[in-house]
Amino acid sequence: MKKMKILIPVYNDWESVFKLLENIDQQIFNCDMHVSVLIINDASTDPKPRNNFYFKNLKEIQIINMIKNKGHARCNAAGLKYIDEKENVDYVIPMDGDGEDRPEELNEFIKKLKDFPEKVITANRVKRSEGFFFKFCYFVHKLLTFVFTGKSIEFGNYTCLPKLTVHKMANESATWSSFSGSLTKVTDNRISFPSIRGPRYFGPSKMSFFNLLKHSFSIIAVFKTALLIRSLVFLIFYTFFIFNFISVITLIPILLTIIMIISIFIVSKRQSYTQLKNSLDNIKNIEAIK
Repeated sequence: MKKMKILIPVYNDWESVFKLLENIDQQIFNCDMHVSVLIINDASTDPKPRNNFYFKNLKEIQIINMIKNKGHARCNAAGLKYIDEKENVDYVIPMDGDGEDRPEELNEFIKKLKDFPEKVITANRVKRSEGFFFKFCYFVHKLLTFVFTGKSIEFGNYTCLPKLTVHKMANESATWSSFSGSLTKVTDNRISFPSIRGPRYFGPSKMSFFNLLKHSFSIIAVFKTALLIRSLVFLIFYTFFIFNFISVITLIPILLTIIMIISIFIVSKRQSYTQLKNSLDNIKNIEAIK
C-alpha cells in the first residue's frame, strides 16, 4: 500500500487545524492509501487543544514542535527536509492549516495519482475567496512573475509531490524561501487540476499586502538570472525609444525596474541551503496524537 503524508504548518491557529484534520479524516474514508499527517508547530504561543478527537481513517498524526518561529514557508521547507531524511513515504501533500486548501480536493489528487503516479500534481487556483483588491494584487503578482521570469505559476503549496521531488526540494536552497518557486525550478513535468480557494475556518486571512509582495518577490528571486536578462533587454529598448523624449515621467519605468532588480536580489539572499540543511536542529520535540 502506498504511503501519503500530509504536511501542515501551524502557528497558533489550532482551532482551524483540528477542524481541518476532522475534515481530512472524513474525505479519505474510501482511500486505498496509508494516509498520515505531519504538523509543523512553528513555535506557537497559544496552547493546542486537548487530544479528545477521534480520527477513524488517518493512520498517524504527529506534531513537530519547533524551538524558534521561522515562518510558513520555512516550516514547509523543514517539514520536507524531515520527511526526506526520516520518513519513508511515497507522496507528500503540503497543505495550509486554515481551510483555504480544501480537503475535498484531496480526492482529486488521489484520482490523478492513479493515472500519473510519478508526476507532480498541482492544484491550480481558478477561484479565490478574498476581496477585489487582493484578487487584483494577486493578478499583478502573477503577471509580474510571468513577464520577468517567463514562468506561469498558478499554484501555491497545495500540491502532491512524489518521493523523488521531495528529495530534490529538500536539497534545493530556494525551498527555504519559496515553495512554488522551488518546485517550478526542480520540475517542469507537472499535472494540474482546477482548484477553488476556500474560506478560512476561523478568523481573517493572514495574507496581507506586504506578505503578498514578499511572496511574489521570493518567487521571482528564484529566477533572478532570467529577471536580470529580461530587465536589461527592456531597459535597452525602452531607453532607445525614449531617448529623444526624456522627462521625469518617461524615466519612471526605468527607476521602477532598477528598484525591482535591487529588491529581488536582496530578497534572493533569503535562499539558503545551509539553513535548510540545518533546519532540523530547530526541532524541540516530536509528539504523536495518534
